[in-house]
Amino acid sequence: MSKSLVIVESPAKAKTIEKYLGKGFEVRASVGHIMDLPKNDIGVELKKRTFEPELIVSPGKEKVVDQLKRAAEKADEIYLAPDPDREGEAIAYHLALQLGTSAKEKKKIRRITFNEITKKAVQDAFAHARDVDQNLVNAQQTRRVLDRLVGYQISPLLWDKVRRGLSAGRVQTVAVRLIVEREREIQAFNPVEYWTLEAQLHPDTHAEQSFKARLVGINGERISVDTVSAPAFASEKEIKAALAALERARWTIASIQKRERRQSAPPPFTTSQLQQDAARKLGYNVRRTMGVAQRLYEGIEIGAEGTTGLITYMRTDSPRVSPDAVAGARAWIGKELGAKYLPESPNVFKGKKDAQDAHEAIRPTDAARTPESIARYLSDEQLKLYTLIWRRFVASQMSPAQLAVTQVNIAAASSADKKTYDFRVSGTTVIFDGYQKLYEASKERKDEDDESLANKLPNLDGVNLLELEKLIHEQHFTEPPARYNEASLVKELEERGIGRPSTYASIINTIQDREYVVKHGGSRGRFYPTEIGMVVCDLLVESFPYIFDTKYTAKLEEELDDIEEGKEKWTDLLNGFYDHFEDELKHADKKMRNIKRMEQLTNEKCDVCGSPLLLKWGKFGSFYACSAYNKKDPSSCTFTKENTAAKPDMNTPEAQEAGDTEEYCENCGRVMVLRRGPFGMFMACPGYSEDPPCKTIRKLSQKQQQKPPQPTGEDCPACGKPLVLRQGAYGEFVSCSGYPKCKYVKQNLIEGMKCPKCGEGDLAERKARRGNIFWGCTNYPKCDFTSNNKPVAQECPECSSAYLVEKTLKSGIYLECPNKKKGAEEEAAPKKLSKKAAVEAAPGAVVCTYSKRIGDAPPPPTAETHGPIMEKPAKKELQTA
Repeated sequence: MSKSLVIVESPAKAKTIEKYLGKGFEVRASVGHIMDLPKNDIGVELKKRTFEPELIVSPGKEKVVDQLKRAAEKADEIYLAPDPDREGEAIAYHLALQLGTSAKEKKKIRRITFNEITKKAVQDAFAHARDVDQNLVNAQQTRRVLDRLVGYQISPLLWDKVRRGLSAGRVQTVAVRLIVEREREIQAFNPVEYWTLEAQLHPDTHAEQSFKARLVGINGERISVDTVSAPAFASEKEIKAALAALERARWTIASIQKRERRQSAPPPFTTSQLQQDAARKLGYNVRRTMGVAQRLYEGIEIGAEGTTGLITYMRTDSPRVSPDAVAGARAWIGKELGAKYLPESPNVFKGKKDAQDAHEAIRPTDAARTPESIARYLSDEQLKLYTLIWRRFVASQMSPAQLAVTQVNIAAASSADKKTYDFRVSGTTVIFDGYQKLYEASKERKDEDDESLANKLPNLDGVNLLELEKLIHEQHFTEPPARYNEASLVKELEERGIGRPSTYASIINTIQDREYVVKHGGSRGRFYPTEIGMVVCDLLVESFPYIFDTKYTAKLEEELDDIEEGKEKWTDLLNGFYDHFEDELKHADKKMRNIKRMEQLTNEKCDVCGSPLLLKWGKFGSFYACSAYNKKDPSSCTFTKENTAAKPDMNTPEAQEAGDTEEYCENCGRVMVLRRGPFGMFMACPGYSEDPPCKTIRKLSQKQQQKPPQPTGEDCPACGKPLVLRQGAYGEFVSCSGYPKCKYVKQNLIEGMKCPKCGEGDLAERKARRGNIFWGCTNYPKCDFTSNNKPVAQECPECSSAYLVEKTLKSGIYLECPNKKKGAEEEAAPKKLSKKAAVEAAPGAVVCTYSKRIGDAPPPPTAETHGPIMEKPAKKELQTA
């Protein structure tokens, strides 16, 4: 019997499709990419302009590749089944390179793809096996080379001009640019005052039928609050004049317009639409949305059905749906909702002009699998997202909603100022709910023309005169454009053609991980550029105006699509790009501003000596420093202060809103947990030890590991300001809240004891770089006395040492002489050495045997006492963390 090897990307996906295949199939996972460019070199041939990438087996993947090679040797056929996109095709190509080293081996390798992980889709995929699509591979490879060229050739410039550790990204920099430009637009915005006016009215014959109408114009000229120009009210004086005129006006109904409006069903989700709706309706960020969707796609245990893929592939820009799926949705609608909700023919949706249209829209694999029927098998976040996808898809095949819209135009003729004030009230009534029975489309902003009033609009047919009850006026100010949140940023990127469905999540993750932007204001928080983000963005846009232009970035995306379709050679695109890039790179090397060495004279004066202040750049951004400071003169002025003007304004209500501090696994969407490793705290997926495992981990930056300063209730002995507990590079410490003016740091001193070496300094607790505690003299570096064990101010009864040390062993806590030498006796309770043995152990040295047990050893650390402690991690995990 022949044996076939099937290779997929993830263990979860392998587990799902394994049950659809017979005994002759073995399913293995590559666990993502197995090959990439080297990290210590650019890895792209540039001298001859061939741009050939130097691909190597990714570090840490050698064992996986060896296992796949051994399995491939035993197989008669090899099917490569990574995801159906460019990245998946590249993984398949790399697998083929590793497994097909001979002509015989190459013949047995085939590529299969499926848009959904169902029995039918998997079986159809094997029936349509093909060769690896080189055009798709070239498109992915071109993107990878473009990103490598930008990252590896621009980042060193940033290290030299700004700060080490910074990096540039071809698409990510453009995304940061959008956020920076929006922030500057907000900062430059000047609010303008305007007033709105509403009238509470009722028919002259029915006082109980009260309603509100809003002012929309004067003498037929429409009011615009965008420009706040006439006839809009720009001051309280103007609104009061209008109020006085309207008090004696004659109110009549000018016209009543009634019409029916049809609202067609929305198309099923594309990636960006899913990300936007999940953000607005569920409060999910992009990372969480894609992680949960990935799990639903790869498969969930559904009772007797076993592991089943619940949705189609979640990276797509097409609203297209297969005829079988349409038929399934229509069958459910007709059976459960009735014929009136089922249109005569299926609804068909067209994609955007520049859409790749490589995959179907995001939909459930079976419309009959309702959220209610599988709710008990799903986590809360999985159920919410599946419900959103299921309802949107089924609603897309339902009849339009029918609405009755009534618009009443009212004229208020004033004899006082000879003006006619135009008021309007509109109401919408649902005649037939149609698709809205299942799904209501979310809106970013309210459309005033379609606004339904809170009070029900009375029947005004035949009514002519109206009576005024009261006038309601309110002051407003024009507002700047809103900062981007994740949903609006994805929408902006999509509309501008920057990035593609598979890249939106990584773009947003990267600009936050690099700390170029921060998000404030809850789960639907807005993006604020950091100072370093603004500086890097400005330098890159100044020095590389062509490469980081938004239109050029979008053009490159279109050219990548052309490569995928075989319309353009990948080397031609790279040659055209590199012509511009090389010129700008040479120019930037000579002309880019040197922020690191900046010393800009300002009009600010020193608070201490009155000298002009210099604007300089330091480890934590820009700051002011006194120009009178001299390194060689210890008595010169050392005054510094923060440059708050360069920081984003965090005093806005949206910035002060409590944030969503939870991190979500990008692979499965679950809330990640905090764990402690040898290299500090890091985030890990709770499914790390499951079968199949989810081994997603995320390193925390030093800034993320830090806690905000906590008041201790004590005052600083140096300046009187409150002391606070801070998080430093080597652990927690107490210092003055008035830093940097006051640099007092509270030290954990041993009371009543001076340094035994110099006799002048005190002994204080210290923490080493690796986290271990020791005690040292406060006169360091003049005195280098240290002790790994806590000194105790007691004289040794045997050798008259000036102090003893407190040592903790497994067998207990002991008070010992510092002259006691280490030996095998420490593994158990200490034993005394004979005088002869002591002399032999250290000829010429003072050797003491004093040791006294004073208590039990403390219990081992727990999560309650020391925070989350990770079980012994794998070597690979430690390297990544």
